Amino acid sequence: MSVQRVGIVVHGGRPRALAAADIVRRWCERRDVGCVAIDVWSQDEQRRDAREEVDAAGSPDLIVTLGGDGTFLRGARLAAQNNALVLGVDLGTLGFLTEVPADHVEYALDTIHRSQVDIETRLMLTMRASCPLKLPEGLETLLRYGRGPALPPPPVRPECAVALDWGVALNVTALNDIVLEKLARDRQVSLGVYLAGRLLASYSADAVLVATPTGSTAYSFAAGGPVISPGADAIVFTPVAPHMTFNRSVVAAPHEPVALRVLGHSGRAAVSVDGQLRGVLDPGDWIGVYAAPQRLRVARLGPTDFYGRLRERMRLTDAPATADADITPMWPHTSPVPDDLAHLRLPPAPSDTG
Repeated sequence: MSVQRVGIVVHGGRPRALAAADIVRRWCERRDVGCVAIDVWSQDEQRRDAREEVDAAGSPDLIVTLGGDGTFLRGARLAAQNNALVLGVDLGTLGFLTEVPADHVEYALDTIHRSQVDIETRLMLTMRASCPLKLPEGLETLLRYGRGPALPPPPVRPECAVALDWGVALNVTALNDIVLEKLARDRQVSLGVYLAGRLLASYSADAVLVATPTGSTAYSFAAGGPVISPGADAIVFTPVAPHMTFNRSVVAAPHEPVALRVLGHSGRAAVSVDGQLRGVLDPGDWIGVYAAPQRLRVARLGPTDFYGRLRERMRLTDAPATADADITPMWPHTSPVPDDLAHLRLPPAPSDTG
């Protein structure tokens, strides 16, 4: 793709991110490419929803995020609005989403501009709700303590027909997860959980979450959920500290929606999207979470070594009994790949990694 306009999402608290942003701006100036900072706010400002942000930025076709996974999620929220490509520059510490080292920013931008970049697509989530989401009065003030302003409640998508039994369609996307969790520490939420329209079970828990394969290494993993390849198409339901025997995750197909209804005797429940509180539900309210029609387009300079990164970032160690074992590659690359393995994704040969 020939880049026409770049939107920069920067972690303002990291000097290396600010320095890398200057490199991106200079690259744009040299190539006469439009460049704008996006999703920028101060403590006394109201943040904007994704559609307003993208329109105000002139609809960039490439969004560059400079920070860690949290910064990447900010960029993904915006890119989903106009199918923009996302380039994640790695300046974090324990992340799975960003990939390009800060030293390779110019090379990555040149590669994208020459249309030589690999484009990986990721499943995202969206949702319907029984009513538009909103934050109770006074809650946003509490949220601002020690952090930036909260995002506004997600708007209703005007192009979607509204019917009482189908709820309202919200203009929101999640790359990691959508979570329904308790508001009060001393009271769990009671939720009816439906998969593909059928009741799975009623849960009393701290939270329940619906995650993508990308989000399987985030909150879902911390809650005991499975690790799923980001190349898979699936939706993961995981309960958090449930008071019941069945405490396992359920992996559903992407066309099987997950609905969560707040039961009548429950306390209020908070709705979070990719870690950002977006609204509060009362008993009787519900949300339905399902695969978004659009997928996130992510720029990669080469095949993603997800499992190597999993071993590194999670600091996986080998069993003591294998300490003196001779660990070798499963298939050493000393000859051409056989025809029956040619369709598989395998690590690159040593000669290709220099």
